[in-house]
Amino acid sequence: MIFAKMLEAGCEYVFMEVSSHAIDQRRIEGIEYDVAAFTNISHDHLDYHGDMKEYIRVKKLFFDNLEKSAVAITNVDDKNGLVMVQNTKADIRKYSMFKIVDYKGKILDQSFEGLHMKINDQEAYFRISGAYNAYNLLTVIASATALGQSLDQVLPALTAIDSAEGRMELVRVEGVNIHAYVDYAHTPDALENVLKTLAAMKKGDQKIITVVGAGGDRDKKKRPVMAKLAALLSDQVILTSDNPRTEDPNDILQDMVQGVQKEFESKVLTIVDRKQAIKTATMIANDGDVILVAGKGHEKYQEINGVKTPFDDKKILIEIFQNR
Repeated sequence: MIFAKMLEAGCEYVFMEVSSHAIDQRRIEGIEYDVAAFTNISHDHLDYHGDMKEYIRVKKLFFDNLEKSAVAITNVDDKNGLVMVQNTKADIRKYSMFKIVDYKGKILDQSFEGLHMKINDQEAYFRISGAYNAYNLLTVIASATALGQSLDQVLPALTAIDSAEGRMELVRVEGVNIHAYVDYAHTPDALENVLKTLAAMKKGDQKIITVVGAGGDRDKKKRPVMAKLAALLSDQVILTSDNPRTEDPNDILQDMVQGVQKEFESKVLTIVDRKQAIKTATMIANDGDVILVAGKGHEKYQEINGVKTPFDDKKILIEIFQNR
C-alpha cells in the first residue's frame, strides 16, 4: 500500500531499514532489492532473538535471499561483514577504513564541527562528526554509486548535509560555550561509539558528562553494560529514566548501577527524573565541556505506564541554556 502510494506520487527510489524482526516475521517477502547494505551488528534485540548467534543468523537471511541482479554492500571492518555476504548471489562490494576495498575511507581530521576525509582518491569535508559517521558516509557513497551515481556527484551532496535529528546532534545556544549533543544511542555499541568519538575530539581539560538511561520492558542484559561503558568513557555520569514503560524506573536504574565498576562509582549519580538529570548535567558543566544526552535522540515523548507525554531532550537543553 505504501509503495503504491509512493509510486503514484512519482518516487523513484525507496530507502528502508530492514529490521531483524521484519526478516524473521517474513514481512519483507515479495520485495526485490536492488541494493542491500550491511553496516554493523551489535548487542540489540536479544529480548526477541535470545542470543547473538540467532540475531546474526536472521540478519544474514536478508543477504542470502538477494537476487543475482542485486548489489550487496558490506563493511568488512565489522567482524561479521564477510559472514553476511558469504552465501549471497548478489554482486558484492566492500568498504573499509583500513583495507584495500572498493570504497576506502580515511579520517584526516575531526572536530566538534565535522569530518575531513579521504574517500578513495578524493578529499572532502563533512558537517557531521565521528568515526561511525565516517562509516555511514561510506555506506551512502557505495549505495549511491551502485545506483548509477558517480563519486563526483555524490560527494558535493554529502558535504552539504547536517547530522540527522537526534543523531550526534549538536545543540547550540548563543552565549553558551558548552558542546551539548543529543544522540539516539540506546545500545552498548552505539553508546561506546559516540563516547569514543567525543573523547577523540575533546582537548585539554574538557570534561565529558553523560546523561543516559535504558528502556523498560526491553532487553535487561544491556543495562549494566551501558552503565559500565558510560562510567568508563565519561568524566561524570548521570543515570536516569529513558522510556520506563511499565517498569519501575528505580528498578531499571538499579540494574544499570550493577554494571558500574567500583573504581568509577564516585563519578556516577542516579536521578530518576530525566529533565532534572539534564539540568544537573548543565550545572556541572564548565565552559568548553561536553554534555551527551543519550538514548532518546529524535523522540518527542517519554512513555510511562502506557502513556506518552511530551518530552524532547533537545528542547529541554535549549530551555535550560536560555535560562542560565
